[in-house]
Amino acid sequence: MLLLQSPNASGETFGEADAPRVRHRVQRAGWLRAAVLGANDGVVSVASVAIGVIASGAPTSFVLTAAVAASVAGAMAMAAGEYVSVSSQQDVERADLDQERQELETHPESERRELAAIYVSRGLSTELADQVADALTATDALGAHARDELGLAAVLARPVQAAIYSAVSFTAGAALPILAFLLVPTPARAMSVVVGALGALVVLGIAGARAGGAPILRAAVRVGVGGGLAMAITAGVGHLVGTIGA
Repeated sequence: MLLLQSPNASGETFGEADAPRVRHRVQRAGWLRAAVLGANDGVVSVASVAIGVIASGAPTSFVLTAAVAASVAGAMAMAAGEYVSVSSQQDVERADLDQERQELETHPESERRELAAIYVSRGLSTELADQVADALTATDALGAHARDELGLAAVLARPVQAAIYSAVSFTAGAALPILAFLLVPTPARAMSVVVGALGALVVLGIAGARAGGAPILRAAVRVGVGGGLAMAITAGVGHLVGTIGA
């Protein structure tokens, strides 16, 4: 195996094998966003439904039924929405790849020049850009154009996987306010749902910020305020509906 070597100040050389492989945070952005978004939606949606029904004065059994129904419906809606969205993305990616494959077959030289022009626009000299374009065209022309011209990832979107992740993360988030409701005595159930939901949202915000390298305090405040506002509005609407229907 060929290693690129460069001398240090004392004349010693180090190969690429000596350099640690760093996995950048941006590589986790896709699945991290889906997981955090699904869990946040589960917490906020089900906690808000529970608080709204409690504020309406409904019996405990109604609150639990509404929360569980919201959990199931939300998970199915998240899965269906994610499947449709990612399937549409996959269709577009495949259509672009098919078009690019056809252009490579019918106009190979034009496509090679187009690839070289992309590298020139990124700062390479014309000579070096031609060399890089020639090398990549010889090894994997479609992959080079997909990556550098179309901006597509190496792996196409996976709708079934995305749907499963969304449903599971939503259900996990939805379980937290339901457990808080079940494990606390009746007089304190509303407060337990609010506190449990806000605590879960803050933890999710912190976890997402740490994994993504974002400011922790800002993320925690953002999700906490958003969730609290959603529950407050739902509680107000639930109380109003309960008063009108009484």
